[in-house]
This record gives sequence, C-alpha cells and structure tokens, in this order.
Amino acid sequence: MLFIETSKRRISDPDKDEGSLEVTGHLGDVMKESCQIAYTFAKSFLTEKDSSNRFLNSSHLHLHVPEGATPKDGPSAGCTIVTALLSLARNKPIRQNCAMTGELSLTGKILPVGGIKEKIRAAKRVGVTCVLLPAENKKDFDDLPDFIKEGLEVHFVNHYNETYDIIFDN
Repeated sequence: MLFIETSKRRISDPDKDEGSLEVTGHLGDVMKESCQIAYTFAKSFLTEKDSSNRFLNSSHLHLHVPEGATPKDGPSAGCTIVTALLSLARNKPIRQNCAMTGELSLTGKILPVGGIKEKIRAAKRVGVTCVLLPAENKKDFDDLPDFIKEGLEVHFVNHYNETYDIIFDN
C-alpha cells in the first residue's frame, strides 16, 4: 500500500500558469515520470470539469509518498496521484476506504499493472472495502481465491473519467 499526500506550498497569480509540482519520497525514475503525467493530466481534466478552478495551474504543490526510506518505482500509482491532486484542487476528500491502482496515460486511459493479488491483499489488510482496478486486470482479479475477493466492492475502469465518478461523492 502506498499513501499519497499532497499539499499546497503557495499560490501564484491565478491568471498566470506558474504552478509547479515538487515530488518527494525516495521515488524511482518511472514513478517520477508518473507524477509528471498525472500532474499534466490533472490540470487538463480539472479545466474540462471546472474551467473556473485554476488551482493546479497557479499553485506550487508538494506531492509526497511517505516512508521515504523505502524505494518506490513503477507506474501503478498514476490514477492515485491524479486523484490526490484533484482532491487538493477541489478541496474535497475522496470516498473513504477506497484503494486504486493503474498506470495513467496522458489522455487518461487506465493501463494494466502487475501484482494484483498482492495489492488486493494489502488493501484488505488496512480495511479497504472498495477497489478500483484497470479493466484489463479483470482476469487477474477473477483468478484470485474467493476468500480474498470476499467483501470487496470492485470497479474495473478504462479511463480516469470512470475513476473520478466513483471516487468523488459528487
């Protein structure tokens, strides 16, 4: 389980696109790239959803993945990073007891990831009851024993639009 934290460092002139993203937490190159992709997509997505919300364009943000002594790499947290940024920008918490995984493309497509069994088991260990997975990982989930799947509300998503509609109680 990775937890993603975001915080506003400061706001620039809201009419200027001078925002920035600082990323910390002993991240590998692939995860740093995922952060940049998520940041770019989140700005575009938010503009589409609410053109008056310029928060991501004008704010200097800090994104941190705790447990900095543990190296973290890979693209699996892309959709989670977008969600953390949008939650901060909208000043709205996400639905509780949810976990998600999925690589994010620049256009918002949610791509498959590895380690579904381990990710589901870790999520259940910390009390997660709702899981969002890439649609292309459905077979991986279906192959899990029933006792692991028991008690989970599972959503298979193809695009971040679907994730957004599930994760935010609009």
